[in-house]
Formats: sequence, structure tokens, C-alpha cells
Amino acid sequence: MEIKMFYRTQRDVAVAINQLVDAYWKEKIIEQKLIESIKDIHKNNQKKLLKDNEFTKVVQQQCGKRRLVIVERILEMK
Repeated sequence: MEIKMFYRTQRDVAVAINQLVDAYWKEKIIEQKLIESIKDIHKNNQKKLLKDNEFTKVVQQQCGKRRLVIVERILEMK
């Protein structure tokens, strides 16, 4: 599964997150790949993912609560 480093829109970021988490749930990627990919997306697309320390509205609407709980826990990891 190929993930870009830089995305053009918030919707593109949300689609990438959905693909990653869904692939993990279907056991197509391992946990470490999920963690690394989410951290890379966050590092390179912070303004498209978070605003005022919360996920942007577009990301919230596109990803849903269950996926964002996973993303939030990954981002809290050191």
C-alpha cells in the first residue's frame, strides 16, 4: 500500500487515513506500518489534519469516530 507524503486537500488526507485504518482492520498491513504512516501523514500535513488541537471538520466527517480514535492514540504515542 503506497501512501503519499504530501496531500493537496483535507479530503485527500481523510481518504488516506481511511485506507490505512481499513487495511489494518482487514489485516493487510501490520501495526507498525499503520503507526509509521499515520505519523508521516501528520508530520507533513499538520494543517490539513488538525486545527486548534482538534481534527478538522472535513477529516471528522470523512473518517468517523472509530478511525479517529485510533489516529489520536497513535499521535499521542512518543
